[in-house]
Amino acid sequence: MENPVGPVLRMCDEVDLVIDAIREDNPDADVDVIDRGAYVRVHAEDYLLVTEETLQRHLGPSFRIHSLEQMLTAFAGRIQTSSDQIEWHLGARPRVPAS
Repeated sequence: MENPVGPVLRMCDEVDLVIDAIREDNPDADVDVIDRGAYVRVHAEDYLLVTEETLQRHLGPSFRIHSLEQMLTAFAGRIQTSSDQIEWHLGARPRVPAS
């Protein structure tokens, strides 16, 4: 992968469900998951997104996007957070995939 972006997540009980949510929000991306034992790298080429709505489908309705930030130990690329989603991308502006 030439331009990987995405989170590095602390290993915890919910990490597989978070990865499932990330994959669901990025159906056209080739999402790589590298398990390093204490942490997991989740990367895609150039752009990655996860929404609170999708996280709630996988982790339950009480899950909030800021809870994911507590699992985040590092990331590749630039990060943009809002009240309902997190995006990782390269450059000053995100490249939103065509739908």
